[in-house]
Amino acid sequence: MKRFNKTIFALVAVAGLTTLNSCIKETEPTSVATTNQIAQSSSATQALLMAQPAYFNHLWDNDRHYSFGYGAMMHIRDLMASDITKSSASYNQWRYWLNNQYQGDAYIFGQFIWNYYYGFVLAANNVIGNVNPETATTEQLGYLGTGYAFRAMLYLDMARMYEFLPNDGTSNINANGNDVTGLTVPIVKAEMTQDEARNNPRATRDEMKTFIEEDLNKAEEYIVNLTNTNGKTLPDLACVYGLKARLYMWLEDYAKAQEYARKAISTSTVGPMSQEQCLNTTTGFNVTDPWMWGAQMTTEDDVVQTGIINWTSHVSDESTFGYCGAATGLYNVADKNFYERISNTDFRKLEFKAPEGSPLADKVSYVNKAYAADFADYTMVKFRPGNGNADDYMTGGATAYPIMRVEEMYFIEAEAAAHQNAAQGQNLINEFMKTYRDPQYNTTKTGDELIEEIVFQKRVELVGEGQTFFDIKRLNLPVTRGYEGTNFIATARFNTKGRPAWMNLVMVRTEKNNNPAVDGWNNPDPSDVYPVWTGK
Repeated sequence: MKRFNKTIFALVAVAGLTTLNSCIKETEPTSVATTNQIAQSSSATQALLMAQPAYFNHLWDNDRHYSFGYGAMMHIRDLMASDITKSSASYNQWRYWLNNQYQGDAYIFGQFIWNYYYGFVLAANNVIGNVNPETATTEQLGYLGTGYAFRAMLYLDMARMYEFLPNDGTSNINANGNDVTGLTVPIVKAEMTQDEARNNPRATRDEMKTFIEEDLNKAEEYIVNLTNTNGKTLPDLACVYGLKARLYMWLEDYAKAQEYARKAISTSTVGPMSQEQCLNTTTGFNVTDPWMWGAQMTTEDDVVQTGIINWTSHVSDESTFGYCGAATGLYNVADKNFYERISNTDFRKLEFKAPEGSPLADKVSYVNKAYAADFADYTMVKFRPGNGNADDYMTGGATAYPIMRVEEMYFIEAEAAAHQNAAQGQNLINEFMKTYRDPQYNTTKTGDELIEEIVFQKRVELVGEGQTFFDIKRLNLPVTRGYEGTNFIATARFNTKGRPAWMNLVMVRTEKNNNPAVDGWNNPDPSDVYPVWTGK
């Protein structure tokens, strides 16, 4: 299970180290340009810029068919929650995350996450380190803004994934006797030396908050100069506001979270997706047009050309060429309890196959009804293959997936308001749901029940988009997979009393070997700490 990989000390962005194309390797650039050369070359600077969205679909390891980039990070987080699961153990590349096995520091599953994220940080640091705001053109200032936005997004993800928070499976005192509560990840900046990176402890929550906030403030200042988001694969000002809203939710600064969610909504060029957009069998959740920010695959990308190591192969159940769907009989299915809680008058329930006899059974639209006949109950059909083509991997695999949607901001605004004023939060969630999702929706819940209700509707909205993990961990919510009638595979039927221990991710061992400052300060290994529910 072990595999040697490069560590984050190599991510120090020594000025100009880059391949100057969209296929940057994790930490070993193959050609060198000086800072002056890059500053003088608009094409070189633009190459650094575009290396960032290209890294969304960076193929990490040809031998690891789950390692297709940022979409894989989203899918891992979803499978570590409880709203979607896999219908079978067969062809299941994700079973170790789903089964909470081999999550310690010596295994490739943790290395993939760690090395992928820090490789992506390098791409952002290359932009930040090679654009001097004092001499940059207006265009380059816009590029600089994207660098800060990407880096903030990545560290906000990692902070929320690796921060140790109390749970019912592992102690906050690790095997070395150290209290790791509130520790996140080491911060690697563009200007750091290798010596600094080799003596780089895990940042505390407060240190990480300051760092991300500074990056977002700089992003807000500079990104207004960006004139082209390249089909929404680059962030704009609304996305920066959205990242601030996410940041302040993590920090439980609900007033600021509400403020920036509203700013994101007001600044965004898109509104909530319509029913037709969501359920369209040709363009449903596979084009960036309706989103604030998205990742786009093309036929030139390695992940598409593999045919099977890409988002569509693993997440779009209507495809016939990948790891899920008709080709394998392995489906992404909604948790039965999750599905049944969604109102039949909420069109989002039509993003899943309804069981036979359900009043919704004939209302779900499919790319190919013949293929759908074999789908497991509750199979997710939210993410359509590219252009609705289920059979051609070059067309069907060249799709897009969302990084940020404006709908998330409405839910952040509603929850943040509810933490401060129940009536306001209630009004906001009712208004959104009635207007955009379910005309018959109405909640009268208050207090913690209202918070949970808002978050549940957010989970329905963003199912499959990798965000539920963060809300479960932040709010100390339980995961319930074992119950009468469950459709979780037997080896994944865990029930927790609060946030699962496995949501405190473990740093990779090679980081300790090359950065002594983290030695002894890792999170406890959560592997196998929960018994499987057997119905007894």
